[in-house]
Amino acid sequence: MNMKATKKHMSEKEMEQHRSNANLLMLEELETDQNLATIPLIFSVIAASTSQFLVGYNTGVMNAPASVVFPGHSTASWSIAVAAFAVGGPFGAIFAGTLADTRGRRGALMLVIWTFLLGGLIQSMALDMLTIIISRFIIGLASGSSSVLVPIYLGEMAPPTLRGTLGTMTQFALVIGILIADIVAFPFATESRWRILFGVTPFLAALQLLCSPFLLESPRWLLGRDPESRKARFIIKKLRGLRYDQEVETEVSHFVVASEKQHMETEDRVNSQSAVMEMFSDKSVRPFVVATIVLQIAQQFCGINAVFYYSTMFFDGVIDNPQVGTTIVGAVNVVATWVALLLMGSCGRKTLILWSSAGMFISCIAIVLSLLGVFSNIVALGGVNAYVCFFEIGLGPIPWLIVAEMFDAKYVATAMSVSCQVNWSCNFIIGLAFPYMSKYLGPYSFGPFALVLLATFIFAAVELPETQGTTPEELQAELVRRNSNVIYHNMDIEGNYNVPLDVEWRMAIEQLKLEEEEAMKKGTYNYGFQPMTQSGPTISQTSFPQEPTTWASSMGTKPPAR
Repeated sequence: MNMKATKKHMSEKEMEQHRSNANLLMLEELETDQNLATIPLIFSVIAASTSQFLVGYNTGVMNAPASVVFPGHSTASWSIAVAAFAVGGPFGAIFAGTLADTRGRRGALMLVIWTFLLGGLIQSMALDMLTIIISRFIIGLASGSSSVLVPIYLGEMAPPTLRGTLGTMTQFALVIGILIADIVAFPFATESRWRILFGVTPFLAALQLLCSPFLLESPRWLLGRDPESRKARFIIKKLRGLRYDQEVETEVSHFVVASEKQHMETEDRVNSQSAVMEMFSDKSVRPFVVATIVLQIAQQFCGINAVFYYSTMFFDGVIDNPQVGTTIVGAVNVVATWVALLLMGSCGRKTLILWSSAGMFISCIAIVLSLLGVFSNIVALGGVNAYVCFFEIGLGPIPWLIVAEMFDAKYVATAMSVSCQVNWSCNFIIGLAFPYMSKYLGPYSFGPFALVLLATFIFAAVELPETQGTTPEELQAELVRRNSNVIYHNMDIEGNYNVPLDVEWRMAIEQLKLEEEEAMKKGTYNYGFQPMTQSGPTISQTSFPQEPTTWASSMGTKPPAR
């Protein structure tokens, strides 16, 4: 590669981006050995993950007590109560980002905990169905905020080697919450005890408040506001179990460089409304927007939350104790989530979507045939569990994961926001509609879900690109090659779209070596016997050759959750 040829076209902002990337890589190489799983870190993780547990718990808590909470309520009132959770969710998600930036990660999480406490108290002391509906909306607000804040908080608190492990805790906490809601329903889903079932939410929120001293503020947020923050250094020392100030300053450098890099990337982003318009008007990006929206619609319209909201109603008359069937489904969901995490790194995204939609489609057919009497009822129970398993390996995680792999830093936040709004809206529709589908379609209630899954399989086979191991630029280049007769704006068809982070690292080191060799020839090289001067070659002063920014070098940490 001719570095001189590319260097002259580099803008000051692009040079700063390369410097930041090189600094971050060098700091990671110099990372000190640390006691990673410290007690303060463990307590912070538990305190934050409890909020995500409550999201799962309140997803499943309305399943069992449908017939015992204010007996005689209408189907419409109960459907609205269940679906109100999905109305509050998107509003909570919208406000979460602003709260996290203005009040800090800890301050925003404390507001979420208080919101869970308020909603839970209203629900457990409800006087009528209207009160239940209001409380569900409030809990939905807290759940939507939690689904945004908890992954951010854990990602910023965890050391690099534990980031992946702690990132999976959000999904595990959610599915375990659903399972615990099913188990707790056995003794408490009665006309005299259902308030205890709803009282778990305020009880856990109160415990979180008692544990709030262990909920530390994110040092990255503190350093982003003040790089000299003593509080941030004290927290880093506690979280990492460090003993020496030099080790603390190395960690501080990690956070500061990462914050500067994120700040530069944020400057490149357009505002949300104009970004949405640009995504749909740019023909190189539009197919990915459509794919993202289709997958989010498919994730909800495949009917998965009909199972988690109403499986007790579904199993009524199918097996002797519907609650047993619901609990089995919850347990299978936890195991399937673990299996899905193992498959994410080894299987392509498109492959998993195809297997997932095909498996769920076959499961739906088996369920319908069982309800019609073609097969025994036990096949219906097995079909529902297979349906949940196939969901967790594909349509569960992939629609969220694929957003980060399809879009570059300019659009990823907006694409994720659009995905959240579409997902919550479809969630609301399913929560509201399924009781009527069960009532009027009877054994064919899973038929519409089968049609959605068939359409999803066809779409994935024909239109969905494979995103694993690629960058957004490579995906766009592939789209150009497939449609070479179409003119795309702002696209360099001849450009090199594959610039991995290690290539950029090698170029940085090569450039440093060249400057050192030149200094040796001139006799000005510092061999370590002289103090470093401001004019000496440092990483922050080194110019790097221009290369298109890759996804790996432009993104930091991701949602979510279902």
